[in-house]
Amino acid sequence: MTGVLDWIDAPISGVTVREMQAFRDDRGWLVELFRRDEPDGAAPPAMGYVSLTHAGVARGPHEHRHQTDRFAFFDGHYRVFLWDARAASPTRGNRMVFSAGMSNPVLVVIPPGVVHAYRNDGDADALVTNFPDTLYAGEGKRGQVDEIRHEDMDNSPFCMDNE
Repeated sequence: MTGVLDWIDAPISGVTVREMQAFRDDRGWLVELFRRDEPDGAAPPAMGYVSLTHAGVARGPHEHRHQTDRFAFFDGHYRVFLWDARAASPTRGNRMVFSAGMSNPVLVVIPPGVVHAYRNDGDADALVTNFPDTLYAGEGKRGQVDEIRHEDMDNSPFCMDNE
């Protein structure tokens, strides 16, 4: 797979995209991000963080060798990109592209080896949360960072330009 045209738009093995249900009342709303009685097939979260992405800005594409991510898109207007480049995957060569955020709040579980990126296609800054199953840079931030950054590579096959 050397270019965008090689990708097939289809589901990716091990990736789950689950609609988040908002519980609303006169105070606002609440969304459950994960529950131990609703397993998603991944190891439990080891940490959690919130990130803000400026309008028009993309994060990724990158992948992890060992880490599973659990992104919650509930704010703004994002375009999410996933590519299956795992050598042993039955869905190798598949790509998923979808909208997420305020109009489509979803939790996306991304297993190791699935390349992922997202872009804030809205007009304002927007928030995303992530609950990965490993600690960033290990215990005490003394380990290696489990990341392969494709956005820094020339001629990366993981392209968001046409979407």
